[in-house]
Amino acid sequence: MAFISALLSGLVFGLGLIVSGMANPAKVLGFLDLGGLWDPSLAFVMGGAIAVGAVAFAVAKRRSTSLLGAPMRLPNARHIDRRLVLGSLLFGVGWGVAGFCPGPALVGVGMGLAKAMAFVAAMLVGMGLFAWLERR
Repeated sequence: MAFISALLSGLVFGLGLIVSGMANPAKVLGFLDLGGLWDPSLAFVMGGAIAVGAVAFAVAKRRSTSLLGAPMRLPNARHIDRRLVLGSLLFGVGWGVAGFCPGPALVGVGMGLAKAMAFVAAMLVGMGLFAWLERR
């Protein structure tokens, strides 16, 4: 049941990225271009996602198990440290340069987009490098 739930969740998430335009790097870069031809439509997508997420987290805080019976483990870290700030900056620069973040890039790979494949390859190399540095 957990596999089917994960599959359906991923499918709905991916379809939402396609319908909202988040899987289109040109649309994302248009949203990030505040000094040019700014496209504010993704702000509504993000606002809707934040609203849904806020409700989901409020419900999750009151539960000890998920709907599938797994223990509910929510993050409890509240401090902002150097690693969080540097990771956020790196994420933002990558998003602004490529027009992709990890979820939409995976959707783009499924759509056969060469830019998405290059992004995912670079992302995997970066993740591997991070894991290697963490072990050292």
